[in-house]
Parts: sequence; structure tokens; C-alpha cells
Amino acid sequence: MTRISNTLLWLLVSVLAARLGLSALLPFADTTEPRYAEMARIMAETGDWITPWFDIGVPFWGKPPLSFWSQALSFKLFGVNEFAGRLPSWLANVGIVWLVYSLRRYLHPDPLGNGAKTQGLWAALIYATTALGFLSAGTVMTDSFLALGTSLTLVSLVIRLQGGPPLWSWLFFIGLAIGLLAKGPLVLVLAGLPVFLWALAFNRWQPLWHSLPWVRGLALTLLISAPWYVLAELKTPGFLDYFIVGEHIKRFVVSGWQGDLYGSAHDFPRGTIWLYLVLASMPWGLAAMAGMVRHHWRGVHKLQHWLSGEHNVSTLVVLAALAPALFFTLAGNVLWTYVLPGLPFVAVLASGLLTPDTGQRLPRPTVAASLLIPVLGTLASGWVYLYPEQLKTERELVMTASQLAGRSSARLVYTGEPPFSARFYSAGRADSIDVESLRLQLANGTLRRPLAVAVRKNQHDLLGQLQQITDPVDENRRYKLFLLEPMTNNTAGNSNSDRKLPAFHYTEKHQQPLS
Repeated sequence: MTRISNTLLWLLVSVLAARLGLSALLPFADTTEPRYAEMARIMAETGDWITPWFDIGVPFWGKPPLSFWSQALSFKLFGVNEFAGRLPSWLANVGIVWLVYSLRRYLHPDPLGNGAKTQGLWAALIYATTALGFLSAGTVMTDSFLALGTSLTLVSLVIRLQGGPPLWSWLFFIGLAIGLLAKGPLVLVLAGLPVFLWALAFNRWQPLWHSLPWVRGLALTLLISAPWYVLAELKTPGFLDYFIVGEHIKRFVVSGWQGDLYGSAHDFPRGTIWLYLVLASMPWGLAAMAGMVRHHWRGVHKLQHWLSGEHNVSTLVVLAALAPALFFTLAGNVLWTYVLPGLPFVAVLASGLLTPDTGQRLPRPTVAASLLIPVLGTLASGWVYLYPEQLKTERELVMTASQLAGRSSARLVYTGEPPFSARFYSAGRADSIDVESLRLQLANGTLRRPLAVAVRKNQHDLLGQLQQITDPVDENRRYKLFLLEPMTNNTAGNSNSDRKLPAFHYTEKHQQPLS
């Protein structure tokens, strides 16, 4: 390998290693990460590998189980902690990095040469250092696995069209199966839309048909993915109706959709997804657009070091990059993570438009741009590590409560629904208590066992009442923690009810939707 290739490889490995390290550093902050992590923890604890559970006795119909399977397995192997929860997303991201590298090589005139390897490493580095590419690599989420599935599907097709080995034709259908088990039928849209538009625009139906074993391949896809869908419906009837119709139609076309059982729908202006694409691809997306304008101004209309073995295959790559934004253009209920499946192809395009000089070393501006997002991410993570109270996380408060419990057998309760981070860090033991019930017990003096009570800081009346009894033992951004113990001489009186209140209901509305 050339010197510049070695530099690119070193930068890529450093970025991936840094992201892996950060995965063990930061606590889970509400809502999405601890919500998914808690469901994976329940799966590992119960041994139920068919139904992800939103809570004990409450099935989660919002997403297929691939991410939960991987996280639960990671918990079993490495213990229940942040690193184990985030490791599967990092591994999925490494898979995407490899696919970006492979695709860029096959778009080079000499796929096996040093020039192709350099271009492949350059594209992989661009993807790994985009804002969303770097963030998603160490986050508990389902989008990483969806992006892995769509990337494997579309990369396999392009490589086959470029004359790649037959193995890629089977990987195409395995990618579909991964997507179906990661986030459902959405993979068929995000992968099928660019393929359909490309074949329709250039009448490439025949090459498309002959490049893949469609009948046997689709049978393989169904063989891998369909059994879980059947078992899930049999075990929890109603799953298919909610998941197919609700999550894949109403969620995206009905603004402020009220049928979401597990989150709240957002209502953003139509077209917001394009802004998300720009933000997610920072800093490379804007740089690539500037490069494209510059090439057009100079009369250069071809990507640098680009080989199109099949008619207009470059257009297929462009459509793959834009497919998520195109599909969600008219959707009001969107998150910026929805553009992640297109980001690998944005990186491939950017690598062609922003090819660095082929000298002995990378230009300093290129190195600086590559390190921008990783350095900013590392600095932000370090700041949060030093000041965890800035996050909406219950890790520290639960640790304090556990120490209290070890000394006094106190039970941790929240005045209201416990946040998911409290549920995760307490291993599901954090409970809820009705405020009026607590007031009554305090007034009657019937507290029979110690309680570690987490009270929201906006509950001023209750805070004032408790502070007349005892001082808080800890606090964070949202809660103050009190230790209430039975005291016969306490003028206010303390008590405890053994009644366990249901903490979660389908009708509960949470502050942010699942990604």
C-alpha cells in the first residue's frame, strides 16, 4: 500500500477505535437508548427471544427484534452495561464501513489495484466521520441494522452490475432479510425505490433480472425473516396489523399520529428530511456539493476515478444516496436518523468528488476535515462524562439509591412513571408511587419500610413537604432523592403501601418517539 493509503487506514482505524471507547464512557440518557437497552435486558433476563417486551407483560410491536437479539446476546456475553448495549451498533457500523470500501473499489477502473484500495479507504473514512455516521456507530438504536441491510442489498447489486463475484448476488437477499428483521418492510422501499427508478429511467430491466437469482434469492430472504413474523403474530395477536399499517403507513402520513403505543409523533414541516440529510452528512455533504458545483463550472462532468461498467450505474448510486430523503419528503413525522441508510452512498459520491491529491501524504485540510466530527464528539463526550448531570439520565441517582438500599433495605420509587434509564440501571426494580398515596401515608404515619423516593423538581408542594421531614440525599437534572424511614417520633408520619402500581400502559405518551 502507498503512504497515503496507510494514512487513510490509520485514520479510519483510529476513528472506529475512538468511537468504540466512547461507547463505554457515557451513560444512557432518556429516552431512546435506555428504552431499547431495557427491552434487550428484559429479553436476556427472561430468555424470550420471540417477543421484545416494553415492560413485563406488555409486548413491544414497534420494531422487529434483530437489534434486541444482538444487544441481549451482548449483555449475556459482557454483562449489562453501556459498552455491551452499544457494541452491536458499532459492529453493524463496521460492516457498513466495509461495504462502502468494497463499493468504492468496484467503481474504480482497477478494483484490485492500489488506487482502488486508496479510493475505498477514502470513501470509508468519509462515511465514518460524517456526523450521523460517527454518532450512530455507538448508539443503541435500530437504524444501524436497517442501514446495514439496505447497504448490503444495494452495494451487492451495484457490484454485481459491475461484474463482481456471484457471492454478491446472494448477499443482496441476505441484506433484505437483515432489513426485514431490523425495521420491517421499510427496507423494501428504501432498497427498492432507487432500483426501480434506475431500471425505469434507463430501461435496465433485463440486466437487473439476469444479475440476481430472484426466485431462489427471495426464497432465502423469506426463509430467514418470515418465521419470526409468524411466531410473533401467533404469540401476540394484533402485531401484524399494528406494525404493518400503523408503523409503516400512519406513522409517516398522519401528522401527530395518535395511534403510537410507545411514543409521541412529531409534526415537522414537509421536506425537513432534506435538512436532516445535510446535517447528517456534515462536513462532507456540503463539501461534496461545493465540489460538484466547481466541477460543473470547469466543465468536468464525471466523477474522478469512476468506472461505470453498467449503463448509468452512477445514477443508481445517486438514487441510493437520496432514497430516504425522497421517500420521507412528504412525511411530517421524521427523525434525522431516517437518512442513515443513504449516508454510505453519499460517502461514495463524496469520495469521487473530493478525491485528495495522490501525493505522498494527505493534505492538511483533508486530515482536519476527517478529524472534525470525531474530535468534536470526543470533546463533547468528555464534557458530559465530567458533568453527567447535564444529561437526562438516572444512573447516578440509581447508584445512590442502591447504596441506600444496601444499608437500609430501601425500595426505589418515582413519583410518576420511572424514566427508562431508571428502569435499566435498577435492573427493572425502579417502581412508581402515586403521589396522593404517598401524601396519605406521610400524614397517617403508616410507613412500614424505608423508601428511596425520587421526586420531580417541578413538584414543589411535595418537595416542600418532604424537606420538612428530611434533607435530600442526592439530586440530578430532573429529580431530588429522599430517604424516608419509619420513625415513630416523626410529626409528619411516614408509611409505605405494599401495593404495586402499574407503571406502564399503552396509553402513556412519552416525550420523544423511537428512532
